[in-house]
Amino acid sequence: MPTIYDFTLEKPDGTEVSLSEFRGRPMLIVNSATGCGFTPQYEDLKNLYNNYHEQGLEIIDIPCDQFGHQAPGSDDEIHEFCTMTFGTPYQQYKKSEVNGDNQLPLYAFLKEQKSFEGFTGEKADFMDNYLKENVDPNYADNDDIKWNFTKFLIDRDGNVVARFEPTVDMALVEEAVKEAL
Repeated sequence: MPTIYDFTLEKPDGTEVSLSEFRGRPMLIVNSATGCGFTPQYEDLKNLYNNYHEQGLEIIDIPCDQFGHQAPGSDDEIHEFCTMTFGTPYQQYKKSEVNGDNQLPLYAFLKEQKSFEGFTGEKADFMDNYLKENVDPNYADNDDIKWNFTKFLIDRDGNVVARFEPTVDMALVEEAVKEAL
């Protein structure tokens, strides 16, 4: 069975990065978008990185345009937006798909490790209603990524320990990150 360290990601310049480079360090893997109602979470991610990177935290930012086409533009344009608007200090990877036939193999693995358990938080009802009415009335019946800014927390030993839907309060994400450190 594969481990998180068996996967690679591509940087926008085409360079391959093995997640084994992050062995022994907790990772927060997130599919992001620049034009989403959850885009302000870039600020939260930046703060997590700035507060916990020296203790080992890595943020793996994978832009994705599968949800409402909310990550338009090239990888360079997305990177420029994130650094100019939010000052994101961590590596962004190549824009990729997280569901379907063209999904990154990493995401098939992550979804197998941590299933969708529903939305929580302030915007939970909104997301539930939106997806039922506009995307798929049975969206909750599979483990696909439901929207931008879904996060997976990987501990120092490479275990996928949590899945956070975009509606989860970022304070809860921070608490889990601190536990993983």
